[in-house]
Amino acid sequence: MNSFGAADAAPAAQVLIAIIPIVGIVMGAVVVFFWLLWRHREVVRQINAGSYSRPVFNLPVFSLLAGFLLTGIGSVLSLLFFFIEGVSYTLLGGLIPFAMGVSLLAYYYVTRKERKQLETDN
Repeated sequence: MNSFGAADAAPAAQVLIAIIPIVGIVMGAVVVFFWLLWRHREVVRQINAGSYSRPVFNLPVFSLLAGFLLTGIGSVLSLLFFFIEGVSYTLLGGLIPFAMGVSLLAYYYVTRKERKQLETDN
């Protein structure tokens, strides 16, 4: 059997193949670090100038969107893993996002009554 993969490569190539993901992760971490640093400095300068307005985060809409996405992805992955592997630990790869999505949807629907009551009181 003639197979040529990373294990059959020359030692120098194996080192390069091993270094590429490490360099990618480090470069990504550097980019995220500097973005956070510059964003922090920008917010501090806006606060000092008095022009800072706090961003609005709509938790109910986020939980609804994330719930639908995770439920859909989890159900597709669960079905795929069930048909490929049957009932095994691999099935958790789809059941975990499915359960998270159902939980977020449940949070949205449970807090819906509370949000409506707060809107009517104001």
